[in-house]
Amino acid sequence: MKNENKFYITTPIYYVNDVPHIGHAYTTVAADVLARYWRLRGHEVFFLTGLDEHGQKVQQAAAKAGIDPQAHCDKLAPQFENLWRKLSISNDAFIRTTDVQHKQVVQQYLQELFGKQLIYKADYSGWYCTFDERFWTEKDVADGLCPDCKRPVEKLSEHNYFFKMGQYQDRLIEHIKKHDRFIRPESRRNEVLGFLTTQTLGDLSISRPKSRLSWGIELPFDTNYVTYVWFDALVNYISALEYLPRGNPASNRFWPANVHLVGKDILTTHAVYWSTMLMALDLPLPETIFAHGWWTVDGEKMSKSRGNVIDPNKIVETYGVDAFRYFLLREVPFGQDGDFSEHAMIRRVNSDLANGIGNLLSRTLTMIDRSYEGKIPSVPQNYLVGKLAEENYPLLVHARNSLLTLGNQLVYSFQDFEFNNLLLHITSRVSDVDTFIDQHKPWNLAKDQSKREELSAVLYTAAECLRILSLYLYPMMPNTAKSIADQLGIAVDFDSPLLKANVKWGELQSGTKTRKAAALFPRVEFATSDSISRGIKEKVAVRKIDLSGKGVKPVSDTPAPPQPTTPASTMPAPATPPQITIDEFMKVQLRTAKILSAERVPKSEKLIKLQVSLGDEQRQIVAGIGKKYEPDALVGKTIVIVANLKPAKLMGIESQGMVLAAGDTDVRGLLTIQEEVDAGTKVK
Repeated sequence: MKNENKFYITTPIYYVNDVPHIGHAYTTVAADVLARYWRLRGHEVFFLTGLDEHGQKVQQAAAKAGIDPQAHCDKLAPQFENLWRKLSISNDAFIRTTDVQHKQVVQQYLQELFGKQLIYKADYSGWYCTFDERFWTEKDVADGLCPDCKRPVEKLSEHNYFFKMGQYQDRLIEHIKKHDRFIRPESRRNEVLGFLTTQTLGDLSISRPKSRLSWGIELPFDTNYVTYVWFDALVNYISALEYLPRGNPASNRFWPANVHLVGKDILTTHAVYWSTMLMALDLPLPETIFAHGWWTVDGEKMSKSRGNVIDPNKIVETYGVDAFRYFLLREVPFGQDGDFSEHAMIRRVNSDLANGIGNLLSRTLTMIDRSYEGKIPSVPQNYLVGKLAEENYPLLVHARNSLLTLGNQLVYSFQDFEFNNLLLHITSRVSDVDTFIDQHKPWNLAKDQSKREELSAVLYTAAECLRILSLYLYPMMPNTAKSIADQLGIAVDFDSPLLKANVKWGELQSGTKTRKAAALFPRVEFATSDSISRGIKEKVAVRKIDLSGKGVKPVSDTPAPPQPTTPASTMPAPATPPQITIDEFMKVQLRTAKILSAERVPKSEKLIKLQVSLGDEQRQIVAGIGKKYEPDALVGKTIVIVANLKPAKLMGIESQGMVLAAGDTDVRGLLTIQEEVDAGTKVK
């Protein structure tokens, strides 16, 4: 009987010889998010990750180091376990394929397939890639190189054992067509179907002779051979359930897996090898195999030879664990390829986190400190419910309702692995609360004793919104969620099923003493260089941080390359920007504006139509910031505009001003106001 209340999620088991990099972190953080979410929903969760420790590369590396292969693995395994702790990974188990119990399960399955006459011995000749530990056919190999890793291959002829994988081709095609969530995203599903429907699926060599490779699991029916590393590795998803859960074996409770998360480079081994192995063993297939994209670094493929492998440990040390988790999940849609750059990371930290949830928490607690001695104020119910609230305080009602309905919207994003979309939903709610605060102006209410109840309602609402936001943030940013709760002065058991039922309003108790602490996300400050965008100068980030973990000198200490000498008399004079007088500059009227709404202009990927408040008036501005910002993320921001620019039409839509932004050819950031400033304030 299917257990509807369980959730079993796995990462691939990572190769022990690898240095943990951003790709490993990406998969594991994504798995952790799903595990934490379904625990909050009240599911029994088993989250598995671990290491693949057999194979020729391990044997060769150990021999080169002059140590036993097991000692080599024992030395390297902690680099992954330590990183997972640093990344706040909540895995329930960590499997190593050198575990005695895992070896026993692998041999059990090999013997079962052999007994069913689904494994046979035959001669084989082909091109072998040591790095990938796999054979290639003549048509696969070009110029003597592996089609996958582009390393040289060698011609091998040997006796081997084969699994009758080919006889399951039609059954696998039928399963994929019948279960549209089996392989995700859809583009990967189409790739696998294309592969299976356009060529004949051959049988799989599942052994290696001990004369060539001894570091592996012996075949139970022929001790002169060890099993192919992929047969060994894939079985971990079931073998782990036999001996790693606390208490009794859990395979009956958790299998089939709900989700296997993998990188797109190992989709075939999971969608084809693993699926046919399970069919042969009469075991159900996993519900979903999700293959995500790769990360490049500053537009280049990561590789040790290029020296651009990003060390996640260094990123966490520099920016913090939750900022890194946020960046990985928010920067690109899950499933697509992504590019890591330091500038992109800094922009996310400053614009989304420092200016977003960090600023909202700080300003809310600061105002509570000033007006209520740091205690959560009480609030009359008529400010939040009923006809009076709807008529007189619609923003209070909207802030409450938008948070209460957020959970229903997020569940679909979690089910569909839309991590960037669900974070956009959350940051949009942060902007909603910011807008609500700005429009009620509690700093002005605090000056009028007759407005004391309204002030209490505004600040209580902001604090309660933060409490609810912490619940939804927890799967992605667990440390941030805990810090929000702690600063609000409340004890929250995030290990309990807090989202099993709908979130209720009003659970933050009046009189609770807040504990304001350091900023959640301090803005990243760094060296500057001039950048000009639309005629407005702003200082833009240009700091070089070594994220490889190898240690490089700061840019200021790096000697410049030698330049050809040119006689001073022949050197061109540097271009001087045209100068203006102070009187000319004073003609430009710069004012703050609060973004009330934002929407894309149809048929344009750059233009966004903004409705902004200048305090005493509302304007419409069309801004070319659509490649950088989603409309929902803009609502609530306090920006700077040129207020006395002559109106103009862009794509037939009138624009009554100009937004100031920084960037050379593309917009890289808006000029925003950090402090509590009324909309319409002059910028001097």
